[in-house]
Amino acid sequence: MTVAEVMAELAALEDPKARAINEKHGDDHGVNLSKLRAVAKRLKTQQDLARELWATGDTAARLLALLICRPKEFERDELDAMLREARTPKVHDWLVNYVVKKSPHAEELRVAWFADADPVVASAGWALTTERVAKKPEGLDLDGLLDVIEAEMKAAPDRLQWAMNHCLAQIGIEHAGHRARALAIGERLQVLKDYPTPPGCTSPFAPIWITEIVRRQEVAG
Repeated sequence: MTVAEVMAELAALEDPKARAINEKHGDDHGVNLSKLRAVAKRLKTQQDLARELWATGDTAARLLALLICRPKEFERDELDAMLREARTPKVHDWLVNYVVKKSPHAEELRVAWFADADPVVASAGWALTTERVAKKPEGLDLDGLLDVIEAEMKAAPDRLQWAMNHCLAQIGIEHAGHRARALAIGERLQVLKDYPTPPGCTSPFAPIWITEIVRRQEVAG
């Protein structure tokens, strides 16, 4: 399919109700994500088409591009530019989770983004750090991360605060030796304590999050 044909199909999938819901979360598109994934499944992997869809700047097209691309074929600077122009939260999240995490440049970008002055870019660095906390903690300074979280999370902008809080919770969940300090930091800072949490979901407030996931792990044996 050509870009024009794909864009026409996405336009036909536009749903005002979906757009209203998405816009509440800062995402300016009206395509149901299950339907978007169905389009991606049909198109399969097409790196050239993915690049062309990304270049349109359209949010739904960019989400589709991230589903049909080959993560390992992007250059480091290309991924850096893509992150900086990923205007909406969903595009940002999918880019980091579906593409950058699978890239050979992930660690280099993690280090660069972690120290970036732009809090949204920095949040991507924290997301990649959280991935390492869980899966490859060797070489990470967990005490140093907790120091930064303790000093900076309370006043951090929303996206960065959320990413730092996730890292705090992951340290507490995965690393028993740091759990008491992670819990204490969460209790002292009170970040996301009052976040509205649907029934059956775990609160993002770090002490509750850590305690609940550790409990489940212990039950699972």
